[in-house]
Amino acid sequence: MKTIIQKEMLSSSEAIKKASAKITKDIEKAISFIFKCKGKLVTTGMGKSGIIARKVSATFASTGTTSIYLHPAEGIHGDLGMLQKSDVVLAFSQSGNTQELVSIIPFIKFHKIPLISITGNTESILAKNSDYVIDSSIEKDIEPFGLVPTASTTVQLAIGDALAVSVLTQKGFKIDDFAQYHPGGVIGKKLLLKISDLMHKGRQNPTTKDSSDMQEAIIEMTSKGLGCTNIVSQDNKLIGIITDGDLRRFLSQGNISLKVSVLSVMTVNPKRMHPEELAVEALNLMEKYKITMLPIVNEKDEPVGLLHMHDLIKSGVV
Repeated sequence: MKTIIQKEMLSSSEAIKKASAKITKDIEKAISFIFKCKGKLVTTGMGKSGIIARKVSATFASTGTTSIYLHPAEGIHGDLGMLQKSDVVLAFSQSGNTQELVSIIPFIKFHKIPLISITGNTESILAKNSDYVIDSSIEKDIEPFGLVPTASTTVQLAIGDALAVSVLTQKGFKIDDFAQYHPGGVIGKKLLLKISDLMHKGRQNPTTKDSSDMQEAIIEMTSKGLGCTNIVSQDNKLIGIITDGDLRRFLSQGNISLKVSVLSVMTVNPKRMHPEELAVEALNLMEKYKITMLPIVNEKDEPVGLLHMHDLIKSGVV
């Protein structure tokens, strides 16, 4: 079974590869239609192609392009009122001759609304009436009878997503813009939560002077309950950190006296970040260097907080 699945997945990926070879630089015209659209992008399609059209519309909407999906069958029964002259229509159809889709073309043409089609039949009614045609034809679908849309819809989806990414790139769409459209759920937390929202600050921020000994450091680590403490210079600059791991290594070396200077135990020049940076960026840094605690400093390199991996887990960023 695994071999069959792998074979069919490879067939779909090969179909995408072949379809990409058919796309010329003229696709820039289609991208330009969408980029310069003063209204909204209206995607449409029937059946499986309609499902792809819905998904592509959602991708555009989430990346800064106002977009809706128009069901062709609903369109010919009154929903064509959704369309305005300032819109652009992006139609998906493998055959290009689907009756319901063909039925709404006269309305689109009458109102001179730009029409882009993604179709597997460049000689179809849809293609011949489109301002721009993107060829999504494939040799055959991956199921044995060549009747169920499989590889063909995979290709349609790949093209639709590629268009969306091209448009968002032209718009200069940034991660902060993306966050505005995804305020909820895990994506929203990753894009909106800042380190300052999660870090331990004020009296909860463990800090020990460089003139202290290990006994004082351990008291600070224990009282704040974070298992570590920032080590600061006399002018309050971050110079190191002592973690539970540092303490265990210290004790495993046979050290008994806790009157040892923190300077001989601390990890020098630890990784650090700033409060205004995104929490997900802190997560990436901590995972990269396999650390669980991260000092947070201000522009003067003074520790103003401490971020623990548990804080990221509890917030849902991980």
